[in-house]
Amino acid sequence: MGYANLPSSVHPGVVTGQAMLDLLNHAKENGYAIPAVNCVSSSGINACLEAARKNDSPVIIQFSAGGSQFYGGKSLDNKKYAAAVSGAVSAAFHVRTMAELYGVPVILHTDHCAKKLLPWVDGLLAASERYHAKHGEPLFSSHMIDLSEEPIPENIEICKDYLSRFSKIGMLLEMELGITGGEEDGVNNEDVPLEDLYSKPEEIFQVYEALTPISDMFTVAAAFGNVHGVYKPGNVKLEPKILGRAQTYISEKLGDKAPADKKPVSFVFHGGSGSDVSDIQEAIGYGVIKMNIDTDTQWAYWDGIRNFETKNHDYLQGQIGNPDGADKPNKKYYDPRVCLRAAETSTVARLNQCFADLKCTNILGGAAEGSALGPRLGGLPV
Repeated sequence: MGYANLPSSVHPGVVTGQAMLDLLNHAKENGYAIPAVNCVSSSGINACLEAARKNDSPVIIQFSAGGSQFYGGKSLDNKKYAAAVSGAVSAAFHVRTMAELYGVPVILHTDHCAKKLLPWVDGLLAASERYHAKHGEPLFSSHMIDLSEEPIPENIEICKDYLSRFSKIGMLLEMELGITGGEEDGVNNEDVPLEDLYSKPEEIFQVYEALTPISDMFTVAAAFGNVHGVYKPGNVKLEPKILGRAQTYISEKLGDKAPADKKPVSFVFHGGSGSDVSDIQEAIGYGVIKMNIDTDTQWAYWDGIRNFETKNHDYLQGQIGNPDGADKPNKKYYDPRVCLRAAETSTVARLNQCFADLKCTNILGGAAEGSALGPRLGGLPV
């Protein structure tokens, strides 16, 4: 069960291994990038799946360490990242249980993992290895290792070790080179030197040359002025041409071995909130196949709740009593499902814009119908 416009390996539900690579290569070849949305709840996950279905497109659902801990429950002890590991695994099972029913392909990913957070990814990798032994594919599609604050040689060596282990079970590595400015999920790079916000072609080639002999299952989050968060227009100075120069530089180094499109590297765009659409689409032209989305969807989710409260304020001041009468019940207004659905609807609307900006609409050629009995490769945890 596949799609009219995608490679035959790509199917509804979570895609891993060759199917995931085929999907990412299709994005690069056809000039679009897939939205990668950070989620912290099943409600947020469902909004992403709904938006992907509405746009007839794939989506990447991802979790940070902090978001994973929240998903598991903030009251839990997170010693040795136990709550963050369990929360991410729980979220992964939710995605796997629901994704095929929505009829869209999903890449299941985890976001920034700095050096101190490596035990978190170690726990998730162990879970994927156990899942692979039973189902023939990993639990997660991919993980990001963010060692951009470490010396480049150390960054590359650690990524080589993880890629070796990932590739054995069909998982992809996303690595970061150069620093994304701003602040997100407790990682604060607001005061880093300006030059650290821009990667050099030589550095990107150094990564490509080191990782390619191990596996082609890696992407590079290179820095070209990216900043997490939302800032006033003009404060974020993106230089997408850095990515183009890197592709040219590496292609020249590869000579006859360079791919026909002269885009040997698959790039990831971090810190895109508030960026000009022209910059985003220029970056896609240079080989960006994934763009992270967090700040804008956080606001959209909250804005849905805010607008719901504003509209229904007088019905939310007590369980009984409203403008319709002192003895009238308000249950249908304070039922959590109502305001959460308003949050989801607002998030879907914002994601529609993201899909459009990334040229990621009408990709599938008609969404395949899901099966309530579950996906083809052990997608359900039961």
